[in-house]
Amino acid sequence: MSHQPVIDGLEFARTGSKLQGALPVAGFLRLRDALCTNQGAVQYELLGVPEQQGRPALRLRVGGELQFVCQRCLGALEFPLHIDVSLQLAATQAELDAEPLAAEGPERIVASREMPVRDLVEDELLLAMPLVTRHERCAAGGPLAVNEGRSPFAGLRGLVGGIKH
Repeated sequence: MSHQPVIDGLEFARTGSKLQGALPVAGFLRLRDALCTNQGAVQYELLGVPEQQGRPALRLRVGGELQFVCQRCLGALEFPLHIDVSLQLAATQAELDAEPLAAEGPERIVASREMPVRDLVEDELLLAMPLVTRHERCAAGGPLAVNEGRSPFAGLRGLVGGIKH
């Protein structure tokens, strides 16, 4: 098993630290059921920002591609990733709750002394994932494909015509 980076969130931000690398897709356990394959990796860059709107923050960039299962044809759906997000840090949940959540502002999270980078990346992958993973138009007809130009009830016409009352 490879070494998984862990940061002290507030210290990382205070010192303006930088960390980058690649994380294997197979390690994202919460995404596993939605993926067509767990092969490959995503690239990340994590930057500490000493002060953003009066608070320490992290800037996380994630790039790569995930292969989701299309819910229409059950085939592979390539989903390119281009995530660039600011995460404003708070020392406690009470500190987060003390301020109203702004609709247009950075995400806010509670920092800790041991923040696994994999979890930060996976959280953002889950937020970026479409609600329903499907192609705009599915290629070859999968089990749920509809024959265009033909009524889905056309096969029933022959059955109904052969029934005598």
